[in-house]
Amino acid sequence: MNIQKFREALTGISGVPITAYGADGEVDARVTRTIYARVASAGIHNIVAAGNTGEFYTLTPSEIGTVLEAAVAGVDGKAPVTAAIGRSLREAVAMAKAAKAMGASAVMSHQPVDPFAAPGAQIDYFRGLAEEAPLPLVAYVRAEGFSLEDMMRLADHPNIAGIKFATTDILLLSRSIAASDPGNALFVCGLAESWAPAFTAAGARGFTSGLVNVAPQISLAIHAALEAGDFAEARRIIDIIEPFERMRTKYRNGANVTVVKEAVGMMTGLSVGEVRLPGLPRLDPEDRARLAELLKGWPAEGERTKAASAR
Repeated sequence: MNIQKFREALTGISGVPITAYGADGEVDARVTRTIYARVASAGIHNIVAAGNTGEFYTLTPSEIGTVLEAAVAGVDGKAPVTAAIGRSLREAVAMAKAAKAMGASAVMSHQPVDPFAAPGAQIDYFRGLAEEAPLPLVAYVRAEGFSLEDMMRLADHPNIAGIKFATTDILLLSRSIAASDPGNALFVCGLAESWAPAFTAAGARGFTSGLVNVAPQISLAIHAALEAGDFAEARRIIDIIEPFERMRTKYRNGANVTVVKEAVGMMTGLSVGEVRLPGLPRLDPEDRARLAELLKGWPAEGERTKAASAR
């Protein structure tokens, strides 16, 4: 996909579907494909295969390929499919090349998890990958300690389409956006709906979402409100999902994917399996009952909020 056209998709919602497992604990490609089809049919603008909500770090490279194949089949051309890649630089380059062969539109590199990774060297990792990747790259920045110069080195690479900015350093974000050439990489809110108003106010465009697995209509309404500059409406809708998002942060975010997967089961009846270790495999009965109660108060799919209907 042309990098400028892909950047347009990044101004929307980058949804990250879950990965379904069968009773044997293996990736269930059929159910995973159904999940991707559901997210794509809802109108999500960019769909990330095997991202964090898809349990990237617990999947083998072969399983990541299985998920990507299911994603491309499920999305069926309705939106760009961005393939998650990562691990060592050599592995990430190989994943990027395989992703193109499987029909991905772009790639998103997870930040290196090496405990000895230096900030400047991580920028070199992203740039080195951008040099070798045959598709536009989104760089996923999660760690603290980067400088304005680091961000500019990312933003000005011709094959880096966007920077998924996933720290709460709003000052660095706003300085980076102000210093960046408008034609360079797009800065995207990487902390989902709850942080999207603050990031949008700082100049970012678009946001990532795991909520799209459960209630894509809510994510789309928040996005529509922000695009219209209606921050009050965006915050009103975010208040609806705030208890859900807070539940995901339990156990130092160990329940992040668990809450989403259990909610998908409750809302769709699909059997998606437990979260793989070291994530929290399942909610305890008390949290599961609380989650079910929360979901009862949400607008149903197909309902249009004030923000969505105003588009």
